[in-house]
Parts: sequence; C-alpha cells; structure tokens
Amino acid sequence: MELMFQDTNEIYNISESIFNKVFNEPLVHQIIVCYLARRRQGSKAQKSRSEVSGSGKKPWRQKGTGRARSGSLRSPIWRSGGVTFAAKPKKYKLKMNKKMYRYAIKSILSELIRQNRFFLFKEFIIEFPKTKILLKKLELINLKSVLIITAHKNTSLLYASRNLYHVCVINVKSINPVILISYEKVLITLSAIKKIEVMFK
Repeated sequence: MELMFQDTNEIYNISESIFNKVFNEPLVHQIIVCYLARRRQGSKAQKSRSEVSGSGKKPWRQKGTGRARSGSLRSPIWRSGGVTFAAKPKKYKLKMNKKMYRYAIKSILSELIRQNRFFLFKEFIIEFPKTKILLKKLELINLKSVLIITAHKNTSLLYASRNLYHVCVINVKSINPVILISYEKVLITLSAIKKIEVMFK
C-alpha cells in the first residue's frame, strides 16, 4: 500500500496488515468505552462505624441520666461518627482484550487514511520551541486541528504546542484510540510510522 510524503512528494510503501483494515465501528466504540472507563479513579471513600476512631465503650449507663440512651461514640448520629452507608472506592475497569485493542488501533489508522486525514512527513521539526513558529509551519500545510506523532519525545514540538488546544504532540508509545479520533488530522513522521509497523505487526 502506497502513501505519499507531504514534504517531498515521494512514495512510501506502508504495511497493509496495519493500514488497510476494515473499519470495525462496534469494536472501536467498545474499546474507547473500556479505555475511558479505565481512566476513572473511583477514589471516593468514607469511613463506616467500624473504621472511625473512638472507644467502643458505652458512654453512660442506659437509664437514670436524663439523656438519650447511647451505645457508642462512633454512632452515625453523632458528630465524628461513622457514615451509615459509607461510600467505598469503586473499580470502573472493564475487560479489554489485547488483540481487540490492537485491531481497534489498526482500524482507526486505516480509516484515517481512507478519509485523507493522515499525513506522512519524512521529518517534522522546528528550529526553536516557539508557538508562533509551529503555527506558521502548520498554516503552510493547511493544518489546524492536528495530532502530531513522532518516534521519540520531541521537546521543541512539545513546548511549542502546549498553548494550542487544537494541536497535540505525542510519541508512538502514547498512541491510544481516544487521542487518534480527537483531532481532524494526524501528522506522522517516517521514523514514527516505521516504529508503528514494528509495534503492531
């Protein structure tokens, strides 16, 4: 399968086993739901009657004091007492098969190419980590909402894109199904696409 470089107009043969898959929408939806669910922390926690600090001793005798009867300082009706139905950390993690996840990534990449939203560059660098320089470079190639994928962490591009909400820079290891569908276009370098072909072969 051939793909043209945007900066040199040369042709590069990409792997059909990765970039020419049928788009499986139900699978992609399932994987995205699983991925987002796994990012939830579910960290809400409260202490029940058995967990709060305080004596288990009866505060005063049952009768004859003129006060309401009480059996524990840790009672939920008391200040500093336990919560009646205490919330506990919840696990939102859903099962995600590795083969399904990998196929979903391939499926999204293939669909991006079919929709002409995938741009291949031999290299994409900027001289200085300046937002203005990156914006000018993106304007020249008519890209606004774009995900830039590099083979390794690119500090200059990362710093230049931090103030741009419609531009994101990641390396190959950070690819996930959510970020791939979050931008209109995807810009990828030759070294990054070679790395993807090794990772997802």
